[in-house]
Amino acid sequence: MDSTCCACSANKFFLRPPKAAPALVKVIPTTLPEVLILEPRVFGDERGFFMESWNEGTFREATGLDVKFVQDNHSRSAKHVLRGIHYQVVKPQGKLVRVVSGAVYDVAVDLRRSSPNFGKWVGAEVSADNKRSLWIPPGFGHGFLVLSEQADFLYKTSEYWLPEYERVIFWNDAEVGVDWPLCGVQPLLAPKDQRGARLSDAEVFV
Repeated sequence: MDSTCCACSANKFFLRPPKAAPALVKVIPTTLPEVLILEPRVFGDERGFFMESWNEGTFREATGLDVKFVQDNHSRSAKHVLRGIHYQVVKPQGKLVRVVSGAVYDVAVDLRRSSPNFGKWVGAEVSADNKRSLWIPPGFGHGFLVLSEQADFLYKTSEYWLPEYERVIFWNDAEVGVDWPLCGVQPLLAPKDQRGARLSDAEVFV
């Protein structure tokens, strides 16, 4: 065998530009620039699937955000349960939310008076099927409506829950005008969500 030819072939192999690997997460913008939909790359076949549900480096590279999460929460809710619109006025929380069973309609509301989008909202379906996550930054209210018979809702927070500083905007406040996909059904509300404030009366962010 000609060793020169082998060396030449080897050099060609190593000098070939590597193929860029597909991104592990796709960032989908929303009508509120700070609120992001994250769609993970899923590896699957007839046996099942694998995906990274959280990777700090991937999140930072994809979004440009350096977020440290301090708490993971898991809630289970029945169909037509509506939770929100919640936020924390001291040490406001950024939230990264996803659903591991069922589906929800997830909503974020800009509650920063200095923002040109103050009082505006955006909604997206987050489900076990689409495997999407929603990033809701500090300064935004958050709520969701369960669309499936039951939903398991997971979310990471950038600050600890401080119940004394939690506030609620009423879910159907006309000043915000969230178009919840209720189809004429009355939502199931917790007592604190029944006592939510109007946006004009609420304690919000500067």
